[in-house]
Amino acid sequence: MAHEVVLIPGDGIGPEVSDAVRRVIDASGAEITWIERQAGVSALERGSDDVLPIDTMNAILEHGVALKGPCTTPIGGGFSSINVALRKKLNLYGAVRPVRSIDGVKTRYDDVDLIVVRENTEGLYSGIENTITEGVITSLKVATEGACRRIARFAFDFAKTRGRKKISVFHKANIMKLSDGLFIRCAKEEHEKNYANEIKYEEVIIDAGCMRIVQDPSQFDVILCENLYGDVISDLCAGLVGGLGVTPGANFGDENAVFEAVHGSAPDIAGQNKANPLALLMSGVMMLRHLNRTRGDTKCKEAANRIRDAYNATLLAGEKTPDLGGQLGTREFADAIIGRMK
Repeated sequence: MAHEVVLIPGDGIGPEVSDAVRRVIDASGAEITWIERQAGVSALERGSDDVLPIDTMNAILEHGVALKGPCTTPIGGGFSSINVALRKKLNLYGAVRPVRSIDGVKTRYDDVDLIVVRENTEGLYSGIENTITEGVITSLKVATEGACRRIARFAFDFAKTRGRKKISVFHKANIMKLSDGLFIRCAKEEHEKNYANEIKYEEVIIDAGCMRIVQDPSQFDVILCENLYGDVISDLCAGLVGGLGVTPGANFGDENAVFEAVHGSAPDIAGQNKANPLALLMSGVMMLRHLNRTRGDTKCKEAANRIRDAYNATLLAGEKTPDLGGQLGTREFADAIIGRMK
């Protein structure tokens, strides 16, 4: 049974890493029909008057699953984030960032294995900013009980189905008493009501939590955060295992899911066959597991395991891209993984 998946190559290095990942997934035994659509600068370059074209949105709504390469977001001006727009328009309220140590990628830490779950639609990233008078700008942090409860239930359900044992809620409710206070109250109530016998629960003030992470990341299993905190914490945790080039990402809603590389579009090396496709490939593995869980396709699960084993073996053999200290180009790294699957 072939699954139709929307592929958004993205900008900069996006088309290169997307092509590499598509080739690996196609060689894995998974039956995927790719529906290519554009977003970001690439959409504008192809004649769209919008960085998030309606045909891209409609394709995701129709097929329910997308794999997205990195898209450029201007800093301090220009168009708004494509990632934020996708999450809001598709109501992808649950962001998931697994962070695991990888054999063959040496870091200061061993055996890191944690997941950051981030509320994706509210907080300061609601984008409500106003100029009050010259030189004075306000930015509004939004928290609703509905969204706080929804992400808490999502996090506990996600932890339960993946065999996780503890959730740590990072917050700053000692200062943000109303908004962060609402967030931890909803999480605590959901835990006590439905999950107290299965999953341990703790609340951690975020600055102390950051210190604890770098002291000993094994203290944590699943970390639950509101939007801004989750953005920062997920990148911090990625640094424990080698950076954004080796960490996948996914955004879930009730009806749709978008899997993405969370690193930037790196226009300075675009078109040079230097980019590491591993983060997007790992996101593709998450996508295959999602198709197995939601559509019952065991071929996708088998393909996900095959890809994971192949890239692990490739890294252990020292066959890496330059960012990881290796010599392989983007295409050659994909070829090495495909060769090991065969």
